[in-house]
Amino acid sequence: MAEPAREELSALAAIFCGPDEWEVLSRSETDGTVFRILTKAEGLTGADVPLELVFHLPVNYPSCLPGISVHSKHLTRAQSMTVKEKLLKQAENLLSEPMIHELVLWIQQNLRHILNQLETGSGSEKCTFATGMTVDDGLWITLLHLDHMRAKTKYVKTVEKWASDLKLTGRLMFMGKIILILLQGDRSNIKVPKILTLNMNLAIFCKMEYLILQKTSKVDVDSSGKKCKEKMISVLFETKVQTEHKRFLAFEVKEYSSLDELQKEFETAGLKKLFSEFVLGLVK
Repeated sequence: MAEPAREELSALAAIFCGPDEWEVLSRSETDGTVFRILTKAEGLTGADVPLELVFHLPVNYPSCLPGISVHSKHLTRAQSMTVKEKLLKQAENLLSEPMIHELVLWIQQNLRHILNQLETGSGSEKCTFATGMTVDDGLWITLLHLDHMRAKTKYVKTVEKWASDLKLTGRLMFMGKIILILLQGDRSNIKVPKILTLNMNLAIFCKMEYLILQKTSKVDVDSSGKKCKEKMISVLFETKVQTEHKRFLAFEVKEYSSLDELQKEFETAGLKKLFSEFVLGLVK
């Protein structure tokens, strides 16, 4: 499997990290990789429709199209087949580059249009689909946890550059051995991927989302001092910014001398519940 495809799988596992959202079903050097993503999209009535999307990445992907199957108890067989056909058609526009997360976001945006088209019997030329991958969901907030940071000075500078390039605000927080990254900004810059192969100099930027950068760049060093990619990052929480949440004006790096001081930072930002549910459990 090509390196961009391996990096895409690693990034997808970090993005779809909720309960049962992601599962690798099979992996073979000759047949490629098959995995499942569970997601939801708005249906005809406005209610969310659960979708099980199974993708097969052949060994020469992304030079060829992925295999796709669509399953949902809320869709008829004809509806599921049409959704699959639309996804494959969209995939043709993305050939030669990793595309899975873009396809997932596309169906989240367009499922209702597809079902409405079937309901009314309209021809495909009469239905306008959102072809862009930008998700206009307003401000989102994401909390990430890093297991460690050996090359701290270089790592911090890299994270600050990513936040600046992607117009993200928030905090890189250190408290003892706990390392947290709190990001706030347009959802497209936090989650929507345009996966490219990056080197340590981060010479290529194309509105790439933060998680892809974090998972695919050689940002740290291993125990022997060799440059390595971040393999021990986890997404603790993400949601659309609520009215009680503070809007961060900049991205800052901060050190905290105590747990109480770190807790106060979260409480000031209107994230007291987030701290209790996800941060306290990190304290050993």
